[in-house]
Amino acid sequence: MLAGNTVYAPPIIDYLIIAGGGGGGSGQAVSGNRAGGGGGAGGYRTSAGTSGGNSSAESTISVNLNTNYTVTVGAGGAVNVKGSNSSISGTGITTITSTGGGDGGAAQDNGGTGGSGGGGGVGAEKGSGTANQGFAGGDGGSGGSNGAGGGGGAGQVGVTDSSENSGNGGNGISSTITGSSVTRGGGGGAGKAANTTSGGAGGGGNGGSNTASTNATAGSANTGGGGGGGIVDSFSASPAAGGSGVVILRYLTSIGTITIGAGLTGSTATDGSYKVTTITAGTGNVSWA
Repeated sequence: MLAGNTVYAPPIIDYLIIAGGGGGGSGQAVSGNRAGGGGGAGGYRTSAGTSGGNSSAESTISVNLNTNYTVTVGAGGAVNVKGSNSSISGTGITTITSTGGGDGGAAQDNGGTGGSGGGGGVGAEKGSGTANQGFAGGDGGSGGSNGAGGGGGAGQVGVTDSSENSGNGGNGISSTITGSSVTRGGGGGAGKAANTTSGGAGGGGNGGSNTASTNATAGSANTGGGGGGGIVDSFSASPAAGGSGVVILRYLTSIGTITIGAGLTGSTATDGSYKVTTITAGTGNVSWA
């Protein structure tokens, strides 16, 4: 913008954009104990630190004042369903989209592709992740009473089943964009069929276990964590949904006031000379003035 003969650069915005995590895979009561894979984490993209797949920080964005920018926060996927994308777009910026996490494979089904890939069900293969957003899931066991693969995380590949030890979900990545270190984008743990151990531990949700019919846990809200996988045998344990995503925007307090439009749920806090706006749900416009 211009003020007299002085040219001011457009406001610079740092961001963390995480998509919804994939839902865990369900078990199947066929030919013995069958476990489902863990859901993959939602895609993880940021200009403020390490991005998904342990890649470098992306470029910041420059916005115009009194201009609408559309933000979408992806929902977590239901059981056996991929997570939804998160994004920001508008005039003068390249649209930034984080891809929803792949769903965990139901028993005998492959894990879904996504920001991070879902773990394979028993006897099935992992789903792949998206470059610079997250990692692949883990493969499932060969069959019978073997376990399944863990969902991929933003910071680590999901663990492959090994000798009835269902795979853990891959770890997420920590970020200090809000002023405090928070880890998000973990993969879901796989379901576990053997009675002696629990389901795979999750960077997102934990996998279910047939021990006392322990159900899987969901990925935490606004982390993009994958949901835990389930199992079916004489002690069935249900899989769980992925966690919703989040869009976090960090900018100097001198820029002015942000308006969070209808359709979005969010809040703004101050961290020293910066403001941090965290948008937790919905689709709508934001603008600065």
